[in-house]
Parts: sequence; structure tokens; C-alpha cells
Amino acid sequence: MEKIYKREDYLKKIRGFYKDDIIKVITGIRRCGKSYFLKSVIEELLENGIKEKDIIYIELDKKEYKDIKTSKELEKIIDEKIIDNDFKYLFIDEVQNAKNFESLINAYREEKNISIFITGSNSYLLSGELVTKLTGRYIEIEMTTLSFYEYVDMKRFLNKSVNENIYLEFEEYIRNGGFPKSLDYDNYDEKILYTSSVINQIFEKDIQTSNKIKDKALFERIEKYIINNFGAVTSIKNIHDYLIEEAKIKTDRRTIKRYLDILEKAKIIYPCDLFDIKSKLVLKGEKKYYLADLSIYYSKNTDNRINYGPVLENIMYLYLKSKNYQLSVGKIGKLECDFIARKNYDSYFYIQISKDISSKETEEREYRPFYMIKELYPRYLFTMDLLLQKRDGINHENIVDFIYNNKNL
Repeated sequence: MEKIYKREDYLKKIRGFYKDDIIKVITGIRRCGKSYFLKSVIEELLENGIKEKDIIYIELDKKEYKDIKTSKELEKIIDEKIIDNDFKYLFIDEVQNAKNFESLINAYREEKNISIFITGSNSYLLSGELVTKLTGRYIEIEMTTLSFYEYVDMKRFLNKSVNENIYLEFEEYIRNGGFPKSLDYDNYDEKILYTSSVINQIFEKDIQTSNKIKDKALFERIEKYIINNFGAVTSIKNIHDYLIEEAKIKTDRRTIKRYLDILEKAKIIYPCDLFDIKSKLVLKGEKKYYLADLSIYYSKNTDNRINYGPVLENIMYLYLKSKNYQLSVGKIGKLECDFIARKNYDSYFYIQISKDISSKETEEREYRPFYMIKELYPRYLFTMDLLLQKRDGINHENIVDFIYNNKNL
């Protein structure tokens, strides 16, 4: 029997909806583990006493179902699998392969005797058609690739060797990335080759087929610019200036915005707004972009040195996102607070991230924004320092230990 690693953080998000008629939509970058997540939910239902006859699982990317192209054909398959009037659990992977699936899924939902789980191409699932045709009766469970905690935990689950020095393991995680399937490969070059193939698949299956990209070379230039500048404040104007002045490519800002939107919908990048702490307003124009997985950067670049500033930010961004924190970049005058994390309505956390604070200059730079913020919400400084300090009630945490131990703020 196939071994399925259970991603508990995501199971926690969905358990309360197992028997609910609200549609469960699982999204995330291609190959982040959505299909296996569905299988882990099925495994859990079986463990809880649900009968196999009441679970319907359809993988539309598999050979068995490759000829299903319309909602009518999908309906026929589903109805053949419903053999009685007992409550059913319907799982459809890569649901967008069946044209006009939304109306069909909504029709089954309205029958009230079925719980529906779907995954699919993100560029399609997150479009307006889902919102319109499913009449708002759905929740989105957004998955990321493996966090460092999950990466180590899954390696042990698969009986893979884990470095006793967890900091060396963390360095490997940075370069190898968190795509679950990459753990099948022991060679670094094979892992990066796998990541490159995933990115190519995203372009061919999720992007090219769903979007009219007239200039593939321009799209790839913009994609590379964003990937190479992850974690840096940027804007459409910055990209436009770069293309015109340095790359000598003529284009307009609307095209740049459209291509960025496509990269977001495919979940290759995540935008993080800048938030002015004094005025409590989101600043228009500028954003930071973080990668769905750091291996995307290393698969696109020959230089595999680690620039710890943006790398540690990216890791923390994805980790907190997986924990249901909403994130923005804090601006206070000319200073920047790396993240403002919000959970629920009234839980705010101010976060600074640095590789270390071994020099007095770096220490003062990292602490300075905290003293400019009047609100008394918790403050966290994350570094890779082994010796942690106590200063003015600010939490100084080792970022590797924090994520490795699966902690919350």
C-alpha cells in the first residue's frame, strides 16, 4: 500500500468541513502535494469508519479518465459510481479537464447528500468563473510546498537520512526546495532538474493553455526579473524601466501587469503589499514578491550561493502563510518592518529577519523599526544566531529552531 505523508497543518484547516456541503477547493503551485493531500483526507475518512463505497475518487489526469473532456461525460462517471442513497464524499483531481465543470459541481452540491473536494489548474480555478458559477459556496485551502519542518518530517517518514546537524539540513532545504516529489531523488542535480520540469509544466499546462501570451520571450524576461528579485520592493514602473532602459525591450505597463497576474494565478509568485503603519493604509504601486519555492530560483540560476536576507524572508513568509497568518510589509517613515503578521481580527505581530546580529550596526538596524512602532503588539526578531538575547521585551528567536519545532507566533 502506498505510504501517504499527512500534512497536519492543512488537515486541521479542512477537518471541520468533511461532511459540509460547502465545496472544498484545494489550490497551490503544481506538484506541491494537492493530489496526495486528497488521498490523505480519504485515508482519514476510512480510518473514521466511512465505507469505501461512499468515497468517489476521480483523477482526471490519469489514463483511466483521460477521455473525459466535458461535464456531461464527468457526470456519467460520477453517477455510475453512486450506487445507493447514502451520503457520499466526492474527490475530483484536475477538475478543469472537464469543460464547464462548475455548473455540474454546483448541481451536486445542491443535492445536499454529498461532500465535494476538488483540485485543479490554479490559473483556471481562481478565475471569476469559479466565484460566479459556484455561487460563493466554497472554501479555498491554499497549499504551499513543504515547510522546513515538513521537509525533515517527511524525509524521516520516507526513511531518508537526515543530517544530524539541523543547520546543514536547513542549508540543503534552501537549495533543494520543498516540492515533495523531489525527496525521491538523492542527487542535487536531479532535484533541480525535477524542479525545472515542474516549472516547464506550469508554463505549458497552466499558463500557455489558459492565457493568450503573444510574446513568450517577454513573458519569460518578466518572470526571470521577478524570480531574481524576490524579496525586494518592486513595482510595475521598476520592471518597465528595466525592460526599456537595460533590456532594450519595448512594452507597456498593462502587459507587465497582466503577465504578473498570470504568474500569481499559477502560484509561482506571491505578492506581499506594503502597509503604512502610521496611516494604516496599503501603499499603492510597490510590492514585494516571494517565490512559491526557493528551488525555483536555484533551478533558473547557475549561481547557487545563498543570499540569506531574501531567502530567510521567503522561508518565513511561506511558513507563516501555511499557518494562516496574513502578511504585509510594514513601512514606518523611511524604515521597513519585514513583516506585519495578522491572525484573526486582533492578533498582530511585528517581525524582523536577519541572518545574524553579530555586529552592533546590524543589531541596531534590525531593532530600530520596533522602537518607531507605537502599538504594543508582540515583536519578533528572527536570526540564525545560536546565542539569543533579551532586549526590551522583544522576542529573539532562532529561525531554524522556530520552524523546525513547528512553532506559532
